[in-house]
Amino acid sequence: MARQFFVGGNFKMNPASRKDKVALVKLLNEAELDPATEVVVSPPALYLIPVKESIRKDIKVAAQNCYLKDSGAFTGEISPAQLVDSEIPYVILGHSERRTLFHETSDFIAQKTRAALDKGLSIILCIGETLKEREAGETAQVCEEQLKPVVALLKESDWSKIVIAYEPVWAIGTGKVATPQQAQEAHKDIRTYLSKTISSNVAESTRIIYGGSVNAGNCKELSTLPDVDGFLVGGASLKPEFVQIVNSKKL
Repeated sequence: MARQFFVGGNFKMNPASRKDKVALVKLLNEAELDPATEVVVSPPALYLIPVKESIRKDIKVAAQNCYLKDSGAFTGEISPAQLVDSEIPYVILGHSERRTLFHETSDFIAQKTRAALDKGLSIILCIGETLKEREAGETAQVCEEQLKPVVALLKESDWSKIVIAYEPVWAIGTGKVATPQQAQEAHKDIRTYLSKTISSNVAESTRIIYGGSVNAGNCKELSTLPDVDGFLVGGASLKPEFVQIVNSKKL
């Protein structure tokens, strides 16, 4: 079963102005994009609906986070129900910045994943190791520990709405990128874990994408790896080179 190539652009807390947001949408609307690649962009919450309403229909929009309740006294949060009502199809959960800066645990991320799925959202689920863990040879173990609570809460059928983003923390925004060998090894280990804990069908059909200083210069080689099904792009998603990354399979 062929897995559709997937490229996500995580804008993080960018761009800084509505004017820049409009320019970014204009760039994407006018670009020639590979129709075989699923493209998703994730602007800050303030821009979610304006971007959805102004961007071309073949580009989907994702929230960068959500809470696990539908409504209530949770200041600063967005609910899965609100995202669905606003016709936002995707949400990013478990990003390393949420784990480290906001102290979100793997158990909490699993609960949010379950809540988002229950409302019909698709999830970009982020996992990955720190440099210390990589140097200690613990990459596979860390990824499995981050996935384990999610596996425990999901049914096999839920995995059709999950895209796993493997993002080594030491490569995010640092300019460092995993070597093709490191990326392929990590992705293959994740796929093996899915096969062992869920099923070979889920392992074969789930898209596992790479994130961590992906740019126009390294995307082509990474895109050819057998277990790399696309990218979650940070800083480069705010630049014209994002178009080249989306088109990396046909460059």
